[in-house]
Amino acid sequence: MSERYPESVDVAIVGSGPTGAAYARILSERAPAATIAMFEVGPTVSNPPGAHVKNIADPAERAQAQVRSEGPLARDVTDHVGGIVKTTQRRARPGTFLLEEGFQVEGEDGLPVAAFSSNVGGMAAHWTGACPRPNDSERIGFLEDDGVFEDLLAEGDRLLGVTTDAFDSSPYAPLIRERLAAAADAGRDPHERVQRMPLAVHRRDDGRLVWSGSDVVMGDVTRDNPNFHLFDESLVTSVLVENGRAAGVLVSDRRTGESSEVRARFVVVAADALRTPQLLWASGIRPAALGRYLNDQAQIVFAVRIRDFTIDADAEGAGSTGLSEYSGVTWVPFTDEAPFHGQVMQLDASPIKLADDDPAAPGSIVGLGLFCAKDLQWQDRVEFSADATDAYGLPAMTIHYTLTDRDREVVERAKAEIVRLGTAIGEPLDDRPFQMPLGASLHYQGTTRMGPVDDGTSVCSRESEVWGTPGLFVAGNGVIPTATACNPTLTSVALAVSGARAIAAGLA
Repeated sequence: MSERYPESVDVAIVGSGPTGAAYARILSERAPAATIAMFEVGPTVSNPPGAHVKNIADPAERAQAQVRSEGPLARDVTDHVGGIVKTTQRRARPGTFLLEEGFQVEGEDGLPVAAFSSNVGGMAAHWTGACPRPNDSERIGFLEDDGVFEDLLAEGDRLLGVTTDAFDSSPYAPLIRERLAAAADAGRDPHERVQRMPLAVHRRDDGRLVWSGSDVVMGDVTRDNPNFHLFDESLVTSVLVENGRAAGVLVSDRRTGESSEVRARFVVVAADALRTPQLLWASGIRPAALGRYLNDQAQIVFAVRIRDFTIDADAEGAGSTGLSEYSGVTWVPFTDEAPFHGQVMQLDASPIKLADDDPAAPGSIVGLGLFCAKDLQWQDRVEFSADATDAYGLPAMTIHYTLTDRDREVVERAKAEIVRLGTAIGEPLDDRPFQMPLGASLHYQGTTRMGPVDDGTSVCSRESEVWGTPGLFVAGNGVIPTATACNPTLTSVALAVSGARAIAAGLA
């Protein structure tokens, strides 16, 4: 037994991303006497632990935090992605690392840039903070009774610190929304019209923007909870099962190599949509749907120069906020008739560099992105090897993933739509939009999907408890059972709230 770890706790949480943090937060609020251990395979890269790296003011420190998030084979800081996205080569964004092998099978589309983050806070230390509500078929029908889903989404907003006014002072945001609305709003219900993007970001009294990471989700109530402990650089290699019930975890201290058993009444696996099913499979927990219905969001991007742009001498540029707050972030919601989700962002708010801003007219160039909903297929899956292992010593992954004819049709529609929306705003910088390599969205879903009944097509219940293994809960984007185009973090945090409430009730 490593001296770092307790012998037993009430709840063991694997993963420190926003959904693992949501479990810790709700349990700290509802079951403050419960002992909680959270295990994260990566290091702590920010202060407070789990904070977004955008909040690190010093560029060199921020770059170092990103490098330290890039897994067991982290490369030198100089090897980061640079330049404008105009290539299909496999390149990881800062703060992430690619699946080295098994990302594509011959004859299939695969996910060539499937990627991960390993750090306290997970991908929430590097994300855009976009938290749109799901709409139409993105919503989870069996959770709609009595407003349950809306209640959970509202809790997700609370935990993530979602706001819509962070960029209200951006001088060109109203112009962009007005032009987009003229092009897109016809025939849409009010909640589907062009609007400010809900963002997990708030503004401090000194004017600086603070982007939410897992630190915000945890909140003071978790950090001040004497019964909560976070262990970084701790690799969980197995979920322990006794008499058919989750009984704890086997964890390896990556600093010393020592392995320890930590007993637990409840176990939550909140890694990501690829590594959560990997850990269950490695533990011999293999529901029929485990790893299946894998879905990503094909991503189309475009950049335009705002038409009739005039420089506002009084408009604030880059300053204490860390961003050039000219055009903000705008949302074009998904609908079943237009099965893509759109966001229009000022260039330095985007994780993907689409163009160089104009130093003579800063803020005059904006990037557009459309994300496409995927046809759900049983055969789209992540498969695990019985022999080969990855860099962490866990079963190696192979991605099976193919676009359907309808998927390709939606992508072509999205290409035409992004040009139409872009030209409504301004003058295109390119003749045609660019399709990012599959996997670039980082929005992988479905592999531990939720279902109303145990019929073999889902992995867990509506409370996220794994079928056939009481006491074991899964969390993250993999739990989402619907095809979505909108950013999935708000939905996955909302679903985590339901699971955490169930555990809290079980601890009573």
